[in-house]
Amino acid sequence: MKKFYLLLAVLTIGAIAAYKPLARGWEERSKPAYKTAEVDRRTIKLVVNSTGEVKPVLEVAIGSFVSGPIKELYVDFNDRVSKGQLLAEIDTRIYDAAVARDRATLVTRQADVKRVQAQLQQATNDEARSVALRSESVDYISQTEIDQFHFTRMSLAAQLEVAEAAVEQAVATLENSEANLGYAEIRSPVDGIVIKKMIDLGQTLAAQFQTPELFVIAPEMDKRMHVFASVDEADIGLIRRAQVGGLSVQFTVDAYPDDLFEGKIEQIRFSPTENQNVVTYPVVVSAANPDLKLLPGMTASLSFTIEVKEDVLCVPNAALRFYPEEKELVREKDRKLLEAGQEQDRESKENASAEQKVDDGKKRDKRHVWVANDGKLRATEITTGISDNRFTEIVSGDLEKDQELVTGKKTN
Repeated sequence: MKKFYLLLAVLTIGAIAAYKPLARGWEERSKPAYKTAEVDRRTIKLVVNSTGEVKPVLEVAIGSFVSGPIKELYVDFNDRVSKGQLLAEIDTRIYDAAVARDRATLVTRQADVKRVQAQLQQATNDEARSVALRSESVDYISQTEIDQFHFTRMSLAAQLEVAEAAVEQAVATLENSEANLGYAEIRSPVDGIVIKKMIDLGQTLAAQFQTPELFVIAPEMDKRMHVFASVDEADIGLIRRAQVGGLSVQFTVDAYPDDLFEGKIEQIRFSPTENQNVVTYPVVVSAANPDLKLLPGMTASLSFTIEVKEDVLCVPNAALRFYPEEKELVREKDRKLLEAGQEQDRESKENASAEQKVDDGKKRDKRHVWVANDGKLRATEITTGISDNRFTEIVSGDLEKDQELVTGKKTN
């Protein structure tokens, strides 16, 4: 019996001795485990991303003022052309005939002027002789005959004016026919590259109702191109900051995924586009194109650099997104932040005044991050600055480099 009590005592003492370590181990295992990320110093860049279409700086559409079949075609797609170069010719037979007709008409009108001039000169001489005879003696010629000579001269003078006007009209008609003949030669008005050709040899043009478009030529494509980006209205203020600061724009195109292109903001156009209640503005970016890699119609993925800061203290964005859901895990001093957050979430912001919205915007930079301290979460207030897709600048706050911040709760 003594041995039994002795064994029981030994077991009791052993259990008491093992309780505290087991309790401490159980307590450690019961503590919540958190995912963490470190505060770091780094260069941070604020960018606005968008997509756009590559277009030539200028597209010159060349049409035809006259109608007729295409007799000759001298250029094709991608050909380089110079100003004044002959691109195509329209069959000129009807225009040659019109010029010949109008030239003959002009000769006829000029001959008519000479005929009337001769008649006028004769009438003038007749009138002068009649007046001279009358001055010698009233019996040599009657006043009626003198009036006939006088009004005949006046009539021929008027006919001369009509004939001279007919000459001017014939000259204008001839110039019009010669101009139409000249329009039969389609020439380039600029130096550039043919990016569109809408005609083929033998095709007949009909220019009576509207000018048919034959070619589109893009000047200086090998010097620079434009990228037309559609930027959301919420980001236009940032884009304007970048334009004023002269900051660069970087972009890529699918054709050359390993090449990074760079340009400058040339223009923010005041012509909004609304699509499904989303308002965007076109932003024109100018980029060099010496290798002709940027072609019309390419889709570009752009990043507008708004601001760059080097060697600044940054917090991981995942830490800013973390928000404790269980009040028991937060130290008592900071639980009011959760309650205030819940109250704010319950408030409706639809009826907020403009002034309240501005105040809320100013408070947006005041944030809290959470640090695990003795099994409880402790809130640290910070003021944030610019942000990229991974880190956000810390403008002020009680944080240090390499300090670990909670980004989430680990699940077993």
